[in-house]
Amino acid sequence: MEVRDLPSGSPEQPVTAPGDRELPVEARGLWGDEADVVRGARSVVVGHHAATELLRDLARRADAAGTRVSAVLGRPVRPVVLVPGSTAEAARVAGVGSVAGLAAVADGGRVVVVPEYFGRLTPTGRDVVLTHELTHVAAGTERLPVWLYEGFADYVGYRDAGLPVRVAAAELAAEVRAGRLPGGLPGPEAFAPSSRDPVGLARAYQEAWLACRFIAERFGEGTLVRLYRDAQTGGVDRGLARLGLSAGTLTARWRDYVRDQLA
Repeated sequence: MEVRDLPSGSPEQPVTAPGDRELPVEARGLWGDEADVVRGARSVVVGHHAATELLRDLARRADAAGTRVSAVLGRPVRPVVLVPGSTAEAARVAGVGSVAGLAAVADGGRVVVVPEYFGRLTPTGRDVVLTHELTHVAAGTERLPVWLYEGFADYVGYRDAGLPVRVAAAELAAEVRAGRLPGGLPGPEAFAPSSRDPVGLARAYQEAWLACRFIAERFGEGTLVRLYRDAQTGGVDRGLARLGLSAGTLTARWRDYVRDQLA
């Protein structure tokens, strides 16, 4: 196992230097002596047959993603990122049948990067994906409707990305300009991966994102975070009731918001 720190001269990367006993279990046991480890200021990136420059780039981006997620959740976030050597290995590490088409996945307390697809993203896309998946890791997933689970992660991912709404939601914007507003918040079936309808899957994520963005803009970001936590403990209907909303009222106001943002 080879352990490297990011260059100490990088101004945005105040590098810590923990001992080997503080490295994550993934570094010590997953790939043994074949693992390379790069540590950022608050992140650890563990790679298997991955290029050193990719690991260093991921450590920098993971540090930044951790800062973004921490700013929303209000508590420290220390990312652990695994970089398998192939798409098939990424699926095995994540414990899923396939990661085809996915740039990264959240798996327990870590983010698993799929090099083949992650490498095709723009720099902004890499930041959004890492922040999205790290939000899943840090915020938890219990008892959540899928629109809130995915929409909240996208809200955090896009929050500081600097992308115009119509660019980030290009597929949904095309539908709205054609006079087709979504009828309701996307359910689980809308997020089922399908190579036959990648545009539909993209729209589902965009619809969920704009639902959470609407709540944050209308009621405040802290209220969106509380809704997420309330939904985990008592269900989303109870959380919405505290805002004076029902599922139907939220849907109606969200549809108006989508039209205003994208028409």
